[in-house]
Amino acid sequence: MANKWFTVGKLVNTHGIKGEVKIYPSTDFPDVRFAPGSQLSLHDASGTIVPVEVEAAREHKGMFIVRLKGFDNINEVEKYKGWAVKVSDEELVDLEEGEYYYYEIVGCRVVTDEGEELGTISEILSPGANDVWVVERPKSKPVLLPVIDDVIRSVDVKEKLVTVHLMEGLI
Repeated sequence: MANKWFTVGKLVNTHGIKGEVKIYPSTDFPDVRFAPGSQLSLHDASGTIVPVEVEAAREHKGMFIVRLKGFDNINEVEKYKGWAVKVSDEELVDLEEGEYYYYEIVGCRVVTDEGEELGTISEILSPGANDVWVVERPKSKPVLLPVIDDVIRSVDVKEKLVTVHLMEGLI
């Protein structure tokens, strides 16, 4: 079994009487995650895991209507309402150079291009045009770093190190 699980959506409701479910996606790759043949797992708060396979899916009003293989009746899927939909670390999509999963960025140390240690990235915000990395600093307020080329100079996820250029007004 996989060591790590990554949430790709939430099963929010049933759809019709033939066992289809509505999944609210929380992934950048919904077309991959909900494609026929995709291997997913349903997880509840108590730690129960139910492996499932996507038989068919279609997008509808910001959600995906998904038919899971082997589930043909509303009574078979109703008990999974509210469960998280996850994939194992083995199912992660390879990203292009310069793209990172959130889990790879959170926890990275941040240093300036002048060698000053700023702190550690604690979370990622997505307020609009670009993401913002929140850098927690000892004995100071957090720094909000916009993820733009002028600020982010290099990212080394293996070393968990991000080098940045502090533009005027960021601190």
